[in-house]
Amino acid sequence: MFQGFDAATAPSDGPPRLARLRTALNQSGLDGFLVPRTDAHQGEYVAPSDERLSWLTGFTGSAGFCAVLPHIAAVFIDGRYTVQVRSQIDTAHFTPVPWPATQLGAWLVENMPNGGFVGFDPWLHTRSEIQKLTDATQAANITLSPFANMIDAIWDDRPAPPKGQITVHPLEFAGEPHDQKISRLANNLTRGDTDHAVITLPENIAWLLNIRGSDIVRNPVPHVFAVLNADATVDLFVDPDKLTDKVLQHLGTKVHTHPIGAFAPLLKSLDGTVLMDEGSAPFALIAPLSNATLIWGRDPCVFAKARKNPAELSGMRAAHLRDAVAMVKFLCWLDREAPKGTLTEIDAVTALEGFRRANTKLRDISFETIAGSGPNGAIVHYRVNTDTNRTVTPGELLLVDSGGQYLDGTTDITRTVATGPVGALEKRCFTKVLQGMIAVSRARWPEGLAGRDLDALARFALWTAGMDYDHGTGHGVGAYLSVHEGPQGLSRRSVVPLEPGMVVSNEPGYYREGAFGIRIENLVAVEHAPPLPDQDIRSMLSFETLTFVPIDLRLVDNDLLSGEERVWLNTYHTQVRDQLLPALGPDEQAWLQAATVAL
Repeated sequence: MFQGFDAATAPSDGPPRLARLRTALNQSGLDGFLVPRTDAHQGEYVAPSDERLSWLTGFTGSAGFCAVLPHIAAVFIDGRYTVQVRSQIDTAHFTPVPWPATQLGAWLVENMPNGGFVGFDPWLHTRSEIQKLTDATQAANITLSPFANMIDAIWDDRPAPPKGQITVHPLEFAGEPHDQKISRLANNLTRGDTDHAVITLPENIAWLLNIRGSDIVRNPVPHVFAVLNADATVDLFVDPDKLTDKVLQHLGTKVHTHPIGAFAPLLKSLDGTVLMDEGSAPFALIAPLSNATLIWGRDPCVFAKARKNPAELSGMRAAHLRDAVAMVKFLCWLDREAPKGTLTEIDAVTALEGFRRANTKLRDISFETIAGSGPNGAIVHYRVNTDTNRTVTPGELLLVDSGGQYLDGTTDITRTVATGPVGALEKRCFTKVLQGMIAVSRARWPEGLAGRDLDALARFALWTAGMDYDHGTGHGVGAYLSVHEGPQGLSRRSVVPLEPGMVVSNEPGYYREGAFGIRIENLVAVEHAPPLPDQDIRSMLSFETLTFVPIDLRLVDNDLLSGEERVWLNTYHTQVRDQLLPALGPDEQAWLQAATVAL
């Protein structure tokens, strides 16, 4: 045990749940325990039964983790949550720690100078996570110990795991039969002398089998596991209550269904070569594969899913135009209501969801709507509730980040709008963010570059003004799947080369704590760039804009824009008018004409 631990002097006046966890630590022989914000599928969005981090600490962000030692409990959060975490946790007993600036391994070494044993649930951590942490701590005699989840042991009223029904995803939107996908990826296994591939990401299995689920709110994915075999069959591990006769008929003879409990036993029976993704597969799956030759590599679905086929891209375009109509109706309504001084953030959220749900093709919103006015807009992933709900004061900035789930596509859009006359600072900051969004939209680059190579384009205008933002510029988006998907992205950490068919968000921002937040977001698809007159033989890529919703011209400082930036914005607004006017009523048409006037 950690030699600095003294049960008699350990903190006992903290929150009851933290105190119970420390009592369990003392009884277990461990000196610490890790509590991630994830599930066995490494999901960003988790079921209520997997909200362990929130249950223990109160922090509800979509990323983070807690390390609990006898004398300190740290909540690690990235730059999106530095404001939010302080408002949600008891800072007298939980310590916010900036991540990745502070790495967990270094923090453990600093806070466990005499070594000790740190427990972790092997189902909630990947092999790469544990290996990295082991390398960082072994010199300090810190041992990482797989252990039954200690939160589950003390969470008396923990919700039951979800049992959402699985449905068939129509071929017209999937674009390729699932048996063809299976055969195509199985052939790749054969060429790589691999017999089996373990797949644990629900969105990958949903894509592979052309199914969708309802285990995670707002994300149409099922909690399932799978093994893809080189003989072009799939073993699917699923709660049988989630299956219908229609789904079983769709899966056909190449997909063999098993209960979830059969997953580990089947892995034990595998021999030959088994591929597993160390970045997504639970650490707990290593031991059952003792009879096989385990090799580490990418989940075979990852890139195949990311490169959307023509049917998926066509569906994404249609979904975005449908969604844009709802957004324009909302923005028109907002311009009428905000100046009255009675509008609240919850009113805005409710209204926007109502405009979306007026279209019967909406399946769900794609995440909980962010509507942050004034200082709440500076909280990057702010979620309004009855305690934080503000009345929107005319003249404040209102940041609205939202999206919809449709059978043919997933949308994600952010607009920051003026609710009345604003100051020169707000306009200057908004225009700097807009310049970054335009720079990414106009980008052309040689094939082979990754998101990290383009990220600076979005920040350059902000950097020249001494500003920046603490989140990535963009994330991957699924086709009626998860609104946040990899492996592609636009950020300093994104090393995956961008390829045609990949969809990413383009969302630079700027946040002034206590004052306002600004973010402008469109979704874009990677495509082959049309050749230029003087271009050499190298192949170039560019972005196709998928989102067509007006950008608030009242916040644009026209003098800061270059001629090319002004042309892009005017051209974009012409496209918005051309595509949306026929779908709008007279009032919305008049509003849209005024909102897209040429600069």
